[in-house]
Amino acid sequence: MTEDPETDMSGQLIYSAITSLDGYVADADGNFDWAAPDAEVHSFVNDLERPIGTYLYGRRMYEVMQFWESLDPQTDDSPVTRDFASVWQAADKIVFSRTLATPATERTRIEREFDPDMVRRLKASSLTDISIGGPELAGHAIRAGLVDECRLFVHPAIRGGGNPSLPNDTLVRLELLDERRFDSGVVYLRYRVGA
Repeated sequence: MTEDPETDMSGQLIYSAITSLDGYVADADGNFDWAAPDAEVHSFVNDLERPIGTYLYGRRMYEVMQFWESLDPQTDDSPVTRDFASVWQAADKIVFSRTLATPATERTRIEREFDPDMVRRLKASSLTDISIGGPELAGHAIRAGLVDECRLFVHPAIRGGGNPSLPNDTLVRLELLDERRFDSGVVYLRYRVGA
């Protein structure tokens, strides 16, 4: 939520990404197994995601995230993955796709086009924060001036190319709000956009 809930009841749009040191979410082959969070990072992510009421995805990111729908929070062996599955399953999802016919998960609707005005209305009417997932969709939202925060988990890895985590055709001023280092070498950076 925003800093003063008494005066502003709208949700913030937050872009979170796991990225390599050189700025890629996946390598040139689409591989991102190097970015799997350990229990310490995953637990921290869970706490950040808990207040999210709605996730916005493009088709590819949605297909990756569908895994969490099939994971049973009651039977999985890992407490942190059980926790994240519960958080993810409880939130609404909006998928922007021209090709996806029907959603494969609960609490999900499909929109054919990314409409910045629709996202503005969603933000204005939301009592919870909204997460936007996937660098392509987030890039559209950043260029439209919709993203309020960027939360980056920088992994100690260099990929040398692939799918960039941030748009490379836009100048955006950022203000560092928070940072944290983890034992694995991952660094969390939280920025306010448009500072």
